[in-house]
Amino acid sequence: MEKILFVGAGSMAEAIIAGIVEKNVLPGKQIYVMNRSDADRLCELEDRYGITKVCEDRSFIKEIDLVVLATKPKDVQQVMKDIRPYITDHTAFLSVIAGISIETFEKGLGNRPIARSMPNTSATIGLSASGIAFNEDVSSEMKDSILSLLSAIGIVKVVEEDDLHAVTALSGSGPAYIYYLVEALEEAAVARGLNAADARELIVQTLEGAAAMLKTTGQEPSTLRTNVTSPGGTTAAGLKALESHRFKSVIADCINSAEARSRELGAMS
Repeated sequence: MEKILFVGAGSMAEAIIAGIVEKNVLPGKQIYVMNRSDADRLCELEDRYGITKVCEDRSFIKEIDLVVLATKPKDVQQVMKDIRPYITDHTAFLSVIAGISIETFEKGLGNRPIARSMPNTSATIGLSASGIAFNEDVSSEMKDSILSLLSAIGIVKVVEEDDLHAVTALSGSGPAYIYYLVEALEEAAVARGLNAADARELIVQTLEGAAAMLKTTGQEPSTLRTNVTSPGGTTAAGLKALESHRFKSVIADCINSAEARSRELGAMS
């Protein structure tokens, strides 16, 4: 791919752009960004990443290899109407918009290569966890190019399109759950008398260590948990409190609610 156009300039678009530039997948000048209303935001991204901002002239879009749709779900229909007059039969699309089906894009953009993915904002530091699905018009070459693009900002798993709702709920929204957990741990630690800065450092290192143990040992999380938990000890007491508050059920409700919302967004498009 020589040129990529981002339609939308929000946090997800910036996260992917940052990953692409940081990993030297493409230089910033080959990344084009357009946004419907916020010119200041385009200037901000231009200054930060060296991207090429798109203003009034749309004729160059026919030269774009891949269009990344990164708008809000409510804006999808208007965006497709705005951009369709300028695309060619071979322009490929990658959507990172939650809930919107490939079928919706085919109806709005015509039969063409379309992929649908859900990265997360950890793409900014090259640690996204993405799922992706393709329609039948995506060639093997384009599929490899898109997978290489997303692999540069983290890991990517090819799944059936219907499973993207679960991916969205799990890893797409997942960072927010982790940040919320850190907030709760930090508040509890400060309430017990720890300095906030020290608590934050201890929590972050604990998360990094636990993640590294899962990744490097290959052991089941239940095994690692058991190894940490001495009968009658402090960890056992803490886990008992989590169990008494139906911790696993709360997590299941969280994932189920997010997945259901993803499906609702798709139905509204």
